[in-house]
Amino acid sequence: MAGGATPMMAQYLALREEAGDCLLFYRMGDFFELFFEDAKRAAAILDIALTTRGEHGGEPIPMCGVPVHSAESYLARLIRAGCRVAIAEQTETPAEAKERARKEGRASKALVARDIVRFVTAGTLTEEALLEPRRANVLAAVCDVRGTCGIAACDISTGRMDLEECAPDRLGATLARLGASEIVAPEGWGAAPPEIIARPPREFSSDAGEAKLREIHGVATLDGFGQFSRAMLAAAGGLIAYLDHVGRGALPLLLPPRAREGGAALAMDEATRASLEILEGARGGRKGSLIDAVDRCVTGAGARQLAEDLAAPLTEVPAIVARLEAVGWLHDEALLRDELRAGMRALPDVGRALGRVVAGRGSPRDLGQLRDGLDGARRLHERLAGRDVPRLIAELGPLLAGHGALVDLLSRALVPSPPTERGQGGFIAEGYDAALDELRRTSGNARRAIAALEARYRDQTGVAALKIKHNNVLGYFIEVPQRHADKLMEADSGFSHRQTMAGAMRFNAVELHDEASRITEAGAHALAAEEGHFAALVEAVVAARRGIADTASALARLDVSAGQAERAAEGAWTRPAIVDEACLDIEGGRHPVVEAALAAQGERFVANDCRLSGADRLWLIGGPNMGGKSTFLRQNALIVLLAQAGGFVPAKAARIGLVDRLFSRVGASDNLARGRSTFMVEMVETAAILSQATERSFVILDEVGRGTSTYDGLALAWAVAEAVHESNRCRCLFATHYHELARLAETCDALSLHHVRAREWKGDLVLLHELAEGPADRSYGLAVARLAGVPGAVVARAKAVLEKLEKGRAETGGLAAGLGDLPLFAAAAEAREERCDTLRDRLCAIDVDSLSPREALDVLYELKREAGTEG
Repeated sequence: MAGGATPMMAQYLALREEAGDCLLFYRMGDFFELFFEDAKRAAAILDIALTTRGEHGGEPIPMCGVPVHSAESYLARLIRAGCRVAIAEQTETPAEAKERARKEGRASKALVARDIVRFVTAGTLTEEALLEPRRANVLAAVCDVRGTCGIAACDISTGRMDLEECAPDRLGATLARLGASEIVAPEGWGAAPPEIIARPPREFSSDAGEAKLREIHGVATLDGFGQFSRAMLAAAGGLIAYLDHVGRGALPLLLPPRAREGGAALAMDEATRASLEILEGARGGRKGSLIDAVDRCVTGAGARQLAEDLAAPLTEVPAIVARLEAVGWLHDEALLRDELRAGMRALPDVGRALGRVVAGRGSPRDLGQLRDGLDGARRLHERLAGRDVPRLIAELGPLLAGHGALVDLLSRALVPSPPTERGQGGFIAEGYDAALDELRRTSGNARRAIAALEARYRDQTGVAALKIKHNNVLGYFIEVPQRHADKLMEADSGFSHRQTMAGAMRFNAVELHDEASRITEAGAHALAAEEGHFAALVEAVVAARRGIADTASALARLDVSAGQAERAAEGAWTRPAIVDEACLDIEGGRHPVVEAALAAQGERFVANDCRLSGADRLWLIGGPNMGGKSTFLRQNALIVLLAQAGGFVPAKAARIGLVDRLFSRVGASDNLARGRSTFMVEMVETAAILSQATERSFVILDEVGRGTSTYDGLALAWAVAEAVHESNRCRCLFATHYHELARLAETCDALSLHHVRAREWKGDLVLLHELAEGPADRSYGLAVARLAGVPGAVVARAKAVLEKLEKGRAETGGLAAGLGDLPLFAAAAEAREERCDTLRDRLCAIDVDSLSPREALDVLYELKREAGTEG
């Protein structure tokens, strides 16, 4: 016994060491208890009372606890706070512990055995209460094999598993696309993100990963599932080993792995995803995001599938067209679309119910959901049968049916509304098992006999207040008030005293004992029979898991197609034409998120055209802040994304050349945790674009160079625009305040000038949000400052400074010429003038004809040195 600890505390400390960095939920009766530092941390997160229990090492032991019956809600809060939890359950009953102690020759009072039965982590949740219905919960494993990163990603709530590989410099973008809740990687691997869960490197073995996958799916080779590299298999090995660890040897549902090709999805880096707010708004959560404005799915599975579509748009024209055809057909078939959506709205989440059942965490209610979901899918199939449907809908049809035998079995076996807990029975339907029905009748008759006994005992004793009660400790007993106890204490009464209470006495009787035994025996046998039927039903579901998972996927895809059609009809969106050439021709394009926000306020969004082609692939866009430049840039990027995800787009018409990579450098932000200023972040993102964008890419750039000095920023913006035009040769929208960049149109043939229109009317700035051809005449910066509430005196002074700067530029052709009249810049201007006079005097004093070549060179170096030090 460690350090004189009690047996219970010794058991706890052993389990605590096994739990590692997880909080330990230690089962004690009807509560999960936490001790020591775990208790302090959990109490603070859960806002529950922190108490003490006994002592350890001479100090009180901090303790807190949560009821077992409501543990899921507390677990959800702990997981959201970034905790991981180990669940230590009682693995035997007190009676079993007592019998074990007797056989071992120890004291009759023995400590109940406990063991960690599961680790609850962010990426391994299956419980309905712990998961967000409309968001996938992805667990990812990453590793490196000979310079190639392998990634295995799985949502164990539905069993889907994808394997892929990428170059190390693309790992961040890949993980950003997956949006994993939890990431595992080998210990000591430097390329892993800081928030990863480190695991032993030996677990990331390609041989072990391949062997595990073959064993799980009962195949001799993985060739039937696809071609997998060693890096992919090594990552799969790490993922499965981690799942085995957290499940304590019980693996969840894992469907056959799918190999994802690196170029199969539109590539977007993390900065682009954040800038475009695809799945999450600027303030976190769905509000203000693209998916929030687009999602019209009626099921959680459909919403999760839509999120995946938007996170990884397609890059193959036939696949995109197939999705668009399905959306277009459902868009035109409005009545059928309404019927299908009404049918799907009533369906449970088949995929997640299957995941819980296969993982061994299923309930009778989950079996009922599978019954109802599969039967509902069959009815949808019947609604689609016999129609001339597009290819994608035709492929989904057979997947919606084919479970007739299983649905019939579950329908006969289960009551209409099965309970979430199976411990109390009552979920097997009457008529399914004649023996079970007889046991229930026996139990029911015994209960009626108990009621008859109570009435007879009242008559026999004359005590109208006599009652027959039951609790888990005593079982059935007779209870009377203290004042009537003497009548039952008489020797020939047939009653035996059992317990004295405050104000009442409890008794037993032979007949009551016999009836109670019949009830207990029948009830136990009935529960055992129901448990056996539950196991058989689970086995039938597990045997059909692949077909059920296919049905769940088909339902999700049908929901996405119908939801996209609904959104298109609702917002007058149009079907884009996807072509395999470098163009972007959008008529009347709109920003889906901004348009929805304006519509909620009763305002109208101003649509704009965008026409990029090989001969006009770079648009330089000027105009005032708040004029709509950033919105215009983003809306075109989002239209490309929506189109390649297979949906209609917010525009009058759209013809979109396939994009391989999408880049967005919009907005100012910093990353101080990584030692990066706003300007550094801007330059890092710009560098990524210049090094990765191809002729098939689409790039939006906003205010490149604004984070540094005027001349540095202008020079950088100029050079970046030239590089995009000459080297990358991609389609690009480039917004800027630098009017000087308009001169690039003289040398860059594929660059054209545009601006967002604005007017000043009676001292006020009127933003028209319209795009027009030609350069911007001014930035209207002072007018925007006035709109923002900058004090009038400050705006007036800025106007005076601006007039001096513009006057100096007009007279000398340079910005610096206007600075000398301003106090702030006067000293610098005078120093420049003095330096120029000194150099001029030195040059005039030189007798050039008398200098040898060597002397002339020395003088030149001296003048250069003086100019440099004085500058």
